[in-house]
Amino acid sequence: MAMYLLYESASGYSLFLAHGLDEIGQNTESVRNSVTDLNRFGKVVKLEAFIPFESALDALNQCNAISEGHMTDELRNFLELNLPKVKEGKKPKFSLGVAEPKIGSHILEVTKIPCQSNEFVLELLRGVRLHFDRFIENLKSGDLEKAQLGLGHSYSRAKVKFNVNRVDNMVIQAIFLLDTLDKDINSFSMRVREWYSWHFPELVKIINDNYLYAKVAKFIENKSELSEDKIPGLIDIVGDEDKAKEIVEAAKASMGQDLSPIDLINVKQFAQRVMDLSEYRKKLYDYLVTKMNDIAPNLAALIGEVVGARLISHAGSLTNLAKCPSSTLQILGAEKALFRALKTKGNTPKYGLIFHSSFIGRASARNKGRMARYLANKCSIASRIDCFLEKNTTTYGEKLREQVEERLDFYDKGVAPRKNIDVMKSALEATLNNDTEMDVDKAPTESSVKKSKKKKSRAETAEDGEPMAEDKRIADTNGDVSEELKSEKKKKKKEKRRMEHEPEQEQDQAAENGNGLNGFNADDGSVKKKKKKRSKDEDGEDLAAASEGKKKKKKSRSENEE
Repeated sequence: MAMYLLYESASGYSLFLAHGLDEIGQNTESVRNSVTDLNRFGKVVKLEAFIPFESALDALNQCNAISEGHMTDELRNFLELNLPKVKEGKKPKFSLGVAEPKIGSHILEVTKIPCQSNEFVLELLRGVRLHFDRFIENLKSGDLEKAQLGLGHSYSRAKVKFNVNRVDNMVIQAIFLLDTLDKDINSFSMRVREWYSWHFPELVKIINDNYLYAKVAKFIENKSELSEDKIPGLIDIVGDEDKAKEIVEAAKASMGQDLSPIDLINVKQFAQRVMDLSEYRKKLYDYLVTKMNDIAPNLAALIGEVVGARLISHAGSLTNLAKCPSSTLQILGAEKALFRALKTKGNTPKYGLIFHSSFIGRASARNKGRMARYLANKCSIASRIDCFLEKNTTTYGEKLREQVEERLDFYDKGVAPRKNIDVMKSALEATLNNDTEMDVDKAPTESSVKKSKKKKSRAETAEDGEPMAEDKRIADTNGDVSEELKSEKKKKKKEKRRMEHEPEQEQDQAAENGNGLNGFNADDGSVKKKKKKRSKDEDGEDLAAASEGKKKKKKSRSENEE
């Protein structure tokens, strides 16, 4: 059986014929050794056909299609032209070797050409790749490398280039930095406390917050210089007058040792660094909240920005999180405990990163596992909505949060929650209503813009000068004359119609007086309509009779003349 090899290079498609192969003794190791020798490999593999790409854009499109396992029209035409035709009902006497099994299955479905992809074919294609520049005539040295480099850059750029606002990598980096900042700020603030406590140990018991402690230590510096004059400044920092007075009194009777001015300068600088880090941590948290509202608004509305970002970072991306089933999402972050339980045949963990959610903390001890399972289910739904929905909306996340709240009430009080179908229907209706409201809001703005443009054009014409106004008056007078003529014609037509309808109305009134009882009849409208129709029918019959009489007279005249 003959074997053809399809090779996709950066410059075009090429088809090779591998002949003289022993199917029984196909040994990959022997092929691997003989591939490097061009004399031996050239006797077995020969070029059948080659079609270059039209442009760099065409090469990129073909490369993207092959990577996705899709056969383009150009590739199909190339294969049908250069391969033997497959007759229906007969087994083909050749096969096509491809590097990717996906593209092979697609070729087989569309063109019925048998394809194969195994180690033997891959080794042959490796030899083709190695000696490709020798097979193609008139190919200059360096052209193939330039084409590969250009295609590689454009392909990687196209893969990376997508919606900038939906980049979940920024969220992963931000949550990692936030966690490390928390650890660093905690350790640095403890170092400030320990360092400054040698000078003013009583301050630790008065102020518990790390950021406030660093701020007060920077403000006080030397405790011996602290007096009642600095109480207003302490009140601004601490926010409490009693605490400020307590700090001043504690400084007067402090048991700490004195520090040299150089030591105090170092303590002050370090406290300033801790304050800067804590302020940067607040800004980073605000940035994370905004990014989560752009990337995963429903997940953030359901479980919170920090926990949602931790789930995304642990899964690797939002798409990976959307692919995870709810059972996997439930124990994300507790892999060590899971494998330990499987190894020791103990109880598996009930929750991982999801435990940091407020819902599980609010649930009772016996219902924490149930709550974790239910919350993981809703989180998987929210992540899939965020991943595959084009418009950013938080309605689904808010409705799912309501469901979790109802489930908590069900566990605590026994109140039956709503069904998932009803909740999703209400969420869909809410999103549709929001879309319609947005469209309605846009419409008046467009009309106002048009009105403003009309006003501007009128003002501009008025500013241009008086001759425009005179022309308008002349046009207006001409228009008034034409309108008067039209109105006179309309009046004449109306008078004719009245004259025609007056005898009919008199007949209808007479019929009503004759048939009705004292003018009261339930079927007045129907009687009038019927009588009008009868009168019209009678008029039509009279016209038909008159036309028949005329025809008879004409016939009789013609006979007499003959």
